[in-house]
Amino acid sequence: MASVILFPAIDLKEGRCVRLVQGDMNRATVFNDSPADQAAAFVEQGFSWLHVVDLDGAFAGKPVNATAVDDILARIDIPVQLGGGIRNLATVEGWLGKGIARVIIGTAAVRDPAFVKEAARQFPGKVAVGIDAWDGKVAVEGWAETSELTAVELGKQFEDAGVAAIIYTDIARDGLVQGLNIDSTLELARAAGIPVIASGGLASIADVKRLLEPDCAILEGAITGRALYDGRLDPREAIALITDAAKGQTIAGDPR
Repeated sequence: MASVILFPAIDLKEGRCVRLVQGDMNRATVFNDSPADQAAAFVEQGFSWLHVVDLDGAFAGKPVNATAVDDILARIDIPVQLGGGIRNLATVEGWLGKGIARVIIGTAAVRDPAFVKEAARQFPGKVAVGIDAWDGKVAVEGWAETSELTAVELGKQFEDAGVAAIIYTDIARDGLVQGLNIDSTLELARAAGIPVIASGGLASIADVKRLLEPDCAILEGAITGRALYDGRLDPREAIALITDAAKGQTIAGDPR
């Protein structure tokens, strides 16, 4: 198994770094007026990837916080995955051209799955699908609407499409720091056959330890937001735990 990736999250609203509760734009807490400063802090803490969401873009259906994203990209040198308002190939190409390592397509994955498949074909390894669900049903339009499609049904549509990853968010847990929904995340990963990133509710080092258990080997990692911002998760402890686990796997698998 590859090393688990812990993705610190920056959610952008009106150019600032915020955290929401259950995706409610009216329940936003501002944690940093400078997303670029926040991104640099995450790099200094030792993170190897960054997860960014243009919240305003998710509602508008097009990029809104491009300036903040540009500032982040200019400031850091770790790969960034970005979601929010990515609904066409021109937007995908534009973000990748700016240096985004991986785009996340959410609403359009439900509305226009052919677009996702074409994007994955044109940009191999650069396209992820965002699946956000209430009680297993997929939500779209910045989580403002719920479809009749289940997360597993949607994930299976992209089984052989060349999608790099699925980011699965349990909206009911998002921002509440109640722990990851590992059972549903694993169910999706097994059904779709695509690496899945768990999102929504990561609360403490216990969640990180859970990700390192054998049954989670099919997951790519997890996103952490509020637990990092309010100090419930010590980033250096989490990264050290993951690093030590990866070393242990290497040693265990060493044929010498």
